[in-house]
Amino acid sequence: MSNQKFLKYSNFQYDIIYIIISLINDMSIQLQKLTLKAKLFRGLGDTTRLSILETLREEEKTTSDIVKKTGQSQSNVSNHLSCLLDCGLVSNRREGKNIFYKLSNEKIIKLLEESDEILTEFAHGIYSCVNYNEHSSNIEPSK
Repeated sequence: MSNQKFLKYSNFQYDIIYIIISLINDMSIQLQKLTLKAKLFRGLGDTTRLSILETLREEEKTTSDIVKKTGQSQSNVSNHLSCLLDCGLVSNRREGKNIFYKLSNEKIIKLLEESDEILTEFAHGIYSCVNYNEHSSNIEPSK
């Protein structure tokens, strides 16, 4: 006979173990969701990327159109467009020599619209927040 002992658990103990494992999995899933959401907001937190998204809110545009509208350099816009494409926030299509970019989903437009409404309501508090100052920003709150 072998010296190996087998642990025997009651149904109640199995249920407890299952609940603990489920809770750990749920916490892991919640952490993954929060991590992805934070990544989304970091992407939106860049003024160049946000200005590109705002520029594309109304209609699709070429890189040259976006450069003119945002006042950013061609290489800067191209780099940020590449990032936005990789993240799936914009899509593109080729027409002859031109590549047209557009927001990839109506929900992005809704997100931008909602952020306008939130900003309208909380502008003073957000402007006054010392935790997220942007040193290069010249934005003054409207009075």
